[in-house]
Amino acid sequence: MVVGDFAIELDTVVIGSGPGGYVAAIRAAQMGQKVAIVEREYIGGVCLNVGCIPSKALISAGHHYQDALHSETFGITAENVVLDFAKTQEWKENKVVSTLTKGVEGLLKKNKVEILRGEAYFNDEHTLRVMGEKTGQTYSFNNAIIATGSRPIEIKGFKFGKRVIDSTGGLALPEVPKKLIVVGGGYIGSELAGAYANLGAEVTILEGTASIMPTFEKDMIKYVTTNFAKKGVTIETSSMAKEAIETENGVTVKYEVNGTEKSIDADYVMVTVGRRPNTDELGLEGAGIEMSERGLVKVDEQGRTNIKNIFAIGDIVPGAALAHKASYEAKIAAEAISGKKVAVDYKAMPAVAFTDPELAVVGLTIAEAKEKGMDVKASKFPLAGNGRALSLNATDGFVRLVTTKEDGLIVGAQVAGVGASDVIAELGLAIEAGMVAEDIALTIHAHPSLAETVMDASELALGLPIHM
Repeated sequence: MVVGDFAIELDTVVIGSGPGGYVAAIRAAQMGQKVAIVEREYIGGVCLNVGCIPSKALISAGHHYQDALHSETFGITAENVVLDFAKTQEWKENKVVSTLTKGVEGLLKKNKVEILRGEAYFNDEHTLRVMGEKTGQTYSFNNAIIATGSRPIEIKGFKFGKRVIDSTGGLALPEVPKKLIVVGGGYIGSELAGAYANLGAEVTILEGTASIMPTFEKDMIKYVTTNFAKKGVTIETSSMAKEAIETENGVTVKYEVNGTEKSIDADYVMVTVGRRPNTDELGLEGAGIEMSERGLVKVDEQGRTNIKNIFAIGDIVPGAALAHKASYEAKIAAEAISGKKVAVDYKAMPAVAFTDPELAVVGLTIAEAKEKGMDVKASKFPLAGNGRALSLNATDGFVRLVTTKEDGLIVGAQVAGVGASDVIAELGLAIEAGMVAEDIALTIHAHPSLAETVMDASELALGLPIHM
């Protein structure tokens, strides 16, 4: 290997170290490949540093604050409850984010993955250049996996700045705003709106469609909107955000609802209307990689692009922009490079919103199943019939199974309520394994537990409910 004007030879190079990239690098190394990973900013990518993980930390902090303020039901009253948000942010960064990112870096090193700091740019299908702060180096490679993720979309009239922020800025606020406007009521906007409402902010959500979180079913969303109402969160649906005017100490947002112009003042406005794939500054055209009109990389069932030795995974390829989807695709791509006969199969891809209460889905809804010509039924068991939910004083929600009428095959599930993000895992496994409702009903579930709701829903599907 010669450094300088000559290219350094690499076996497999992974671009991006988020949940897609670092998993791809580790799995490729486990398969016997010599791996290098390129990262321009921080190990762990958006998810670990300014996305999934820190947002859940703030959500958790908000829950603890609300518990301290309102636990009278349990016979607990706390006086002089004080939120030290600077300490909250310090905990989030130093104990949560830093612990995970250092852990990921340690895992890369343990698996002998070389970390290259800088931005990658493809020269052609077998060479790329990595530009650091002061120097650059050209590398040749046998195989490449692109896992560069996505970034928040900036909309017209809302240029990001001091008071107009994206989700990254929303996670790094120095104080809890007295008033916060969230433009976009999808799962990211709704999660952070809920977190700051729990932390004491007066929150307004401006959503362009007829409902917040429109990818979830209406009877699930109802629990979230009801909870928002209890916390004083204002939701303006079918609204069009027009302009944000920054002042020294705040921001004014102008928007339109049903032809009527309105405006609202706040300390900050956070724009969460979607994300854009990071594919525009990689030189992909130089490598001859085919793209869609939306800037997504076209791939086959193994994540392989039209260039046979270059793969792409995660937010930059079609499908939901989910961290666990990226990690799943990462393993497929890394194993495909090693010659294994693998292919993606999204039959049981869960999606979770960490709202109050949590919402989680996997597989098909009853409407989607019927659209596919399946003869199905829905079996819905309420959390109010579950002992553990009662003991947690968290009985809002349900578990619903979608099963075929002929043989009880589980093809979908929806969970709304406390612990939904964990309960959904058993249902994802059931769909992936081709289980029928009787398989779950015959599985002994620990008592008392939230997981028992899954057993109860399966017994309901069999027409033999005990607790209804």
